[in-house]
Amino acid sequence: MRFSTQVKHILRSKGAEVWSAPPDRTVFDALKLMAEKNVGALPVIEGGKIVGMFSERDYARKVILLGRSSREIAVRDIMSTTITTVSPDKTIEDCMAIMTDKKIRHLPVIGEGGDIAGIVSIGDIVKSFIEEQEFLIRQLEAYITGSH
Repeated sequence: MRFSTQVKHILRSKGAEVWSAPPDRTVFDALKLMAEKNVGALPVIEGGKIVGMFSERDYARKVILLGRSSREIAVRDIMSTTITTVSPDKTIEDCMAIMTDKKIRHLPVIGEGGDIAGIVSIGDIVKSFIEEQEFLIRQLEAYITGSH
């Protein structure tokens, strides 16, 4: 079974607003922004282009566990520089496969012009997956009961 929901539909539903951090922002300030916006990761933007991703996982593994200070370290020093992105026409099935394969929880969405068009999280993907399953179940129930 193929899932038809595309990333652009998720962004249309949740909104495409993206909060980001420049590479020279302190980890502390980036974490503060993440807490204010209730997000688990920020794209790191320099010169209008995405140069990395900073996540709670980066903080936990590269600051806390190493006894470093989040007020003294720049985001550039701990961000992930291997960036996996998707286009708006990718399906939730594509995203699930990518996230599982790469062991990541956030995918920046890059539009036609090369600009960041939004971010989808594993939570967004799972929510969309469940909604699509529920829709399919309702359709099948209506078909079976003849109430279509």
